[in-house]
Amino acid sequence: MLSKAQNKHIRSLTQQKFRNEYRLFVAEGVKVANEWLQSANPVQIILATEPWAAANIDLIARHPEASLHIISDIELSTLSTLQTPNQVLLVIPYPEAKSVPILNEWYLVLDDIQDPGNMGTIIRVADWFGVNHVICSPGCVDVYNPKVVQSAMGGHLRVAVYEAELTDVLPTLPMPRFAATLGGSNVYDVGTHSAGVLIIGNESKGISGIVLAMATHQITIPRKGGAESLNAGVSAGILCALLLSR
Repeated sequence: MLSKAQNKHIRSLTQQKFRNEYRLFVAEGVKVANEWLQSANPVQIILATEPWAAANIDLIARHPEASLHIISDIELSTLSTLQTPNQVLLVIPYPEAKSVPILNEWYLVLDDIQDPGNMGTIIRVADWFGVNHVICSPGCVDVYNPKVVQSAMGGHLRVAVYEAELTDVLPTLPMPRFAATLGGSNVYDVGTHSAGVLIIGNESKGISGIVLAMATHQITIPRKGGAESLNAGVSAGILCALLLSR
């Protein structure tokens, strides 16, 4: 059972200011927790129901650095951000902050993505396609927001996510820079590339003018139906499938 102070501390991690202060975030649910516990990444706290802990002794043993707390379903529900709390919740330290490396690879660059579901989906897309680097503008939603972590489904473990001023970092990336816009060239005519930068803009405003000016190509997914636009996460997935060398 947790003390009131411990409960309050963990619940505070739903707020970005406390995540940044303590440099801790929450990952919850069986699938996400299993991914983290199977990895070598450090875990600070494991909060689990008794049945889950009994069934996962080996996973827990892989993280002797973590303190284990057996809690009831009711207690878990007071900590969870899920509509249906799911047996286990982890408190995880932030990874060490690093500068963006300049490599001959693909990068996803996000200009003020606001929706946590979109951000998590894009990190998951990067993980699926083997894009190792996601660069977020300072105006993006916090990548350790619980909804982002949930949507990314363990993508944080394999994708390095950076926060940087895009006007500073884009000029340092010498490969082709593709901006996703509604008025760009047909992406089916562009071909695949072994390295490049794919820029995805804000859900309502798109890519800012100053960032757009740094793109070497503007591309679009041609529309056949009547939808006004595509979800940012969906767009990122389609464009990665069409642009990245296979």
